[in-house]
Amino acid sequence: MTSGGIRIKAWVATICALFAGAAWSNPEPGQLNMTRGVTEWSSEPYFLNNVALGVCVVIGIVVFGAMFVAMFRFRKSRGAVAEKWSHNTTLEVVWTTIPVLILIVLAYLATGGLKTFADTTGSQMTVKITGYQWKWRYDYVDYQGKPVEKVGFMSKLDRESDETRQLKSGLDPNAVKVDGYNTYLINVDEPLVVPVGTKIRFVITAGDVIHSWWVPALGWKIDAIPGIVNAAWTNIKEPGVYRGQCAELCGQDHGFMPIVVKAVPKAEFEQWLAQKQQAAQPQPAAQPAAPAPASSAAAPSTAQAAAPANSHQG
Repeated sequence: MTSGGIRIKAWVATICALFAGAAWSNPEPGQLNMTRGVTEWSSEPYFLNNVALGVCVVIGIVVFGAMFVAMFRFRKSRGAVAEKWSHNTTLEVVWTTIPVLILIVLAYLATGGLKTFADTTGSQMTVKITGYQWKWRYDYVDYQGKPVEKVGFMSKLDRESDETRQLKSGLDPNAVKVDGYNTYLINVDEPLVVPVGTKIRFVITAGDVIHSWWVPALGWKIDAIPGIVNAAWTNIKEPGVYRGQCAELCGQDHGFMPIVVKAVPKAEFEQWLAQKQQAAQPQPAAQPAAPAPASSAAAPSTAQAAAPANSHQG
């Protein structure tokens, strides 16, 4: 195989890997950019990403454009002679000042975005998230100013994906679907159910190693660290099912630790929460059967005692 063919295959493999990474981290067909998200805050990182990307593109065009012009227009074969000067104070001031101003603007925008993200005041609901190898636990702490008692559950990879991923299972990953959508390795047995139009505060930690809770549609990801509680918030605007996964290398089954958030209207969520609370209530113990009256209990023994006497007389 020629070196040119090897290069082409390498480029194709790289592009496929990049596209596959984008698809698996946020499974949307043909996605190249960050997702716009569906929350009140998710537009902030989307905007900052596009601004920073635009700055990088402009800088790349200017720098590489000047470099290519210098190489081809002022090459030795065209008789170009190098200049003897080594410094230009005006030029050095310009190319130092402009990058500093760009960094100041980007820092100002990023700081403003982080300040709004860190502000969890005014939350109407609190959910505790705990990462384990290799599953998530969700505990509902409070809702609309009232504590939520004993509503919590483990959420892990769904059984169909788990069976399909086993070595030599013979099952087709493309056949793992929910409502016609391929959910191989990105579905769970029990999703996190939350209401839309509600500011939800998440307190996030871990029980063993460092994990990272990431749902791209929410616009952020945050580490789950043992012994440390991190906080974040979201306010989902649109009902739907939003998927993510652990974004930290947490062990051999790191790739099988998906996240599913199901956002529903408030009325539907309150009905779901009431059902969960009712199911968590202890059931009353069964009452023991009352003993039979003494006369009723003695009757059979009398009959049995009389029977031999009758047969003997006969």
